[in-house]
Amino acid sequence: MALDGAFLHLVKKELEFLKGSRVDRIYQPSREQLIIVLRYRGGSSRVLFSAAADSARVHITDADIDNPAVPPMFCMLMRKHLGGAKLLDIRQDGFERILFFDFECMNELGDIVNMTLVCEIMGKYSNLILVGNDGRIIDSIKRVDAEMSRARLVLPKMKYELPPRDSRLRFTEASDEDIRNALSQFKSGDIAKALLKIFEGISPVIAREWVFYATRGVDTDISEMDENIFSRLIFRIKQSAQQYNNGEFQYTVLRTKENLPKDFSFMNILQYGTILVTQQKESACHTLDYFYAARDTETRIKQRANDLFRLLMNLTERISKRISNQQAELARSEEKEKYKLMGDLLSSCIYRISKGDKCVTVDNFYDENCPQVCIMLDERLSPSQNVQKYYHEYRKLATAEKMLAEQISRSTEELAYIESVFDALTRAATDADIVELRIELAEQGYIRTSKTKGKPPKEQPPLKFRTSDGFSVFVGRNNKQNDRLTLKTAGKKDLWFHTHDITGSHVILFTDGEEPSDTAIMEAAVLAAFHSKGRNSAQVPVDYTEARFVKKPNGAKPGMVIFTNNRTVYVKPDEEKVNSLKEGKS
Repeated sequence: MALDGAFLHLVKKELEFLKGSRVDRIYQPSREQLIIVLRYRGGSSRVLFSAAADSARVHITDADIDNPAVPPMFCMLMRKHLGGAKLLDIRQDGFERILFFDFECMNELGDIVNMTLVCEIMGKYSNLILVGNDGRIIDSIKRVDAEMSRARLVLPKMKYELPPRDSRLRFTEASDEDIRNALSQFKSGDIAKALLKIFEGISPVIAREWVFYATRGVDTDISEMDENIFSRLIFRIKQSAQQYNNGEFQYTVLRTKENLPKDFSFMNILQYGTILVTQQKESACHTLDYFYAARDTETRIKQRANDLFRLLMNLTERISKRISNQQAELARSEEKEKYKLMGDLLSSCIYRISKGDKCVTVDNFYDENCPQVCIMLDERLSPSQNVQKYYHEYRKLATAEKMLAEQISRSTEELAYIESVFDALTRAATDADIVELRIELAEQGYIRTSKTKGKPPKEQPPLKFRTSDGFSVFVGRNNKQNDRLTLKTAGKKDLWFHTHDITGSHVILFTDGEEPSDTAIMEAAVLAAFHSKGRNSAQVPVDYTEARFVKKPNGAKPGMVIFTNNRTVYVKPDEEKVNSLKEGKS
């Protein structure tokens, strides 16, 4: 899973229409990401630059990304130098994973100068570097000093130098003879790894795809290659080159059956067979935006809500341990009937007991076989005191059983609530979502209320969707919103949806007095399944009933309800289906 030079070249070509546009806004949503909004006649585009080690890239994005309230220092520097700048050119040296964005800017003295934003996409060495007209570094999103690297320093006022570059072939231009000569240098080893060393700008998945075609999927060492394999390999490489040069691209995203993104490419990938699911996209930028959108959101949320994640995980562990201990005590209290039996038997033969006896053998007349039972006595106590001792133990365990059952019930409800907050946090997409969860936890006494300057954050509306046959569907973002949506917004005849025994959002299908179609019901169920802890499952059970049958018990925590008259359907959470139902999309 790497953005190779050949794919980056296609991104560059898609971005070239932005030449001549001007920088409208700049913001930095996370530590290693930058977004530049470029405005041109007829519209604007948001270009995302990422220097994250596992997701370095550049492309146009349509993702809904929050602008932080306080811009980081690098963002302020970029606004100072590139605010209002004109994009002159986008350059790439061959298939190197570096793009140069040349801007025409105005400096502090009012003079027109040129600056270059260098986007280096090199795994953990990825970086965004602003270079001045004199070729010196103004600053970078990740500074590299002598302790981090002796080979190449990236610091302000230093001369910008290109990373070291190996001499490799470009697969779009290499001849048969070039490929054969290059492969002949390798006597043994993995063929795909050899191709990565030979060709510039290809990712491992491309190299493996070529080898898969040549060897027909059979593991083959370079030393085992015969003329047939050589010929098929060269044919497949030349075929890919021809398709690339002719603009015949098949932008492909590979996902697991659990719908998790695995890899992507500009050509169709067949090597995984039915293990992975392939999806076709219309452009290089859309492929990258689709592939990384969910992962970036998750990364940003984890960075901004790391303390909440830790708190909720600790609470989950603590409550689970408490429930385990309470259940162990409850199991011990089941012996209470044994103590009552001993008390009854002793009471029936108290005349046979004297103070100082250590035990007494009596007939258990409660058993039809009347077996003899030896009952231990405290020799320091009188007969009646021994009887009361057993009754006392019985009453103590009976009281403990009742109290423990209530405590376990409360602890289980609390654990379900904490898990629901954790689930909502994992699905949080904006800073406002995190703020609302902090407020909810503060109101429940789990964290201290933080005093923030200015106006309190505005409550967010629920997520809004529309079924393919026109019914409105609202999805709660968090527990407090779930309560409002279910108990106040929904009408009595509207349908309420929730995953069966799985934490998730409340979903309301607004019927407006009409009979909802089966299609609307199934689509609302898909929304409930997707906005739940089971979103990566193959099949998710979803309960639904009329909103009038949903009640909130007295004292229940936010989002906790009981319901009756429900039905259950099984659906597959489908992200593409969910996106197609978003309000405002066709």
